[in-house]
Amino acid sequence: MRADRLVSLVLLLRQRGRMTAEALARELEVSTRTVLRDMEALSVAGVPVYAERGRHGGFALLPGFQTALAGLTHDEALALLVAGSRRGAQVFGLGSALASAMLKVVDALPEDLRGDAAGAAQRLLVDPDTDLLSRRVAPEELSGAVVAEVRRAVLAGRRLRIHYAAAGQEPKWRTVDPIGLVTVREQGYLLARRAGEDRTYRLSRVLAAEGLDEPARRPDTVDLDRAWREHRARFRTGGDQVAALVRVDPARREHLVGTALAVSAEETDADGWTRLDVVFQDARHAEWALWQYAVDAEVLSPRWLRAALRERALAVAVHYGCP
Repeated sequence: MRADRLVSLVLLLRQRGRMTAEALARELEVSTRTVLRDMEALSVAGVPVYAERGRHGGFALLPGFQTALAGLTHDEALALLVAGSRRGAQVFGLGSALASAMLKVVDALPEDLRGDAAGAAQRLLVDPDTDLLSRRVAPEELSGAVVAEVRRAVLAGRRLRIHYAAAGQEPKWRTVDPIGLVTVREQGYLLARRAGEDRTYRLSRVLAAEGLDEPARRPDTVDLDRAWREHRARFRTGGDQVAALVRVDPARREHLVGTALAVSAEETDADGWTRLDVVFQDARHAEWALWQYAVDAEVLSPRWLRAALRERALAVAVHYGCP
């Protein structure tokens, strides 16, 4: 829309100072002639834009000119905070707000939103340097209503009830104290505390969410990037996790990768099958996940996991009267 482009022109000149018509045209992906027409329209509308000729010439605004952009919504303000990554805005349920929010800059935020925006900035982290999965994954399908409810609880500092489906388990309701939202390679996570312990929840596994009236039991401020790094370190080394070396039919690779908690190494065998070093949540998760693949996957180690799958297969054969 031309109105949006005119706003963008003003904001570019405010942020960068003098710019040539050619530079503006590249930024806006229009022709130089279109830029010249738009500049004339701005001048007619009373915007103090002027042109300077010569080697270092271009278009500029008179010093001290301030924009007066109205109608910025709360979601648009939040989208500005994650505007550096379109994927982050999509994961946090702000994708539809991003296109319009990018036309407005932080210095044009209404006064009553500036404090909220500053506080929200530390609660949203997009693509930190480290991640839990160490692998490429497909974008997740998320419920907009669920993500919006989680996001509101995070930013308002309220406790949250989530109906969560952990891997290999029946969904259960949990009450958590939300700390922040993180997105890594289009995977969304909720960092929270539950019963005094730090927890991480995949947004794609949150089936329903209900914000509560009581305040969350959490610090007033948070270094979300540091919290994520610390969680990653615990994730890699702690708990009852099971590491396994698995060969899998390439046709089933993506499904296995999506089932595992992490993949630390991958290579292709001479017969075309994929060899993966994978991590599961615990022994029960490992056995449950790998049993689904029948002869399309083979556990090479640990030996106890191979034995567990063999015993399960023998029990099924006996049950059905096979020799």
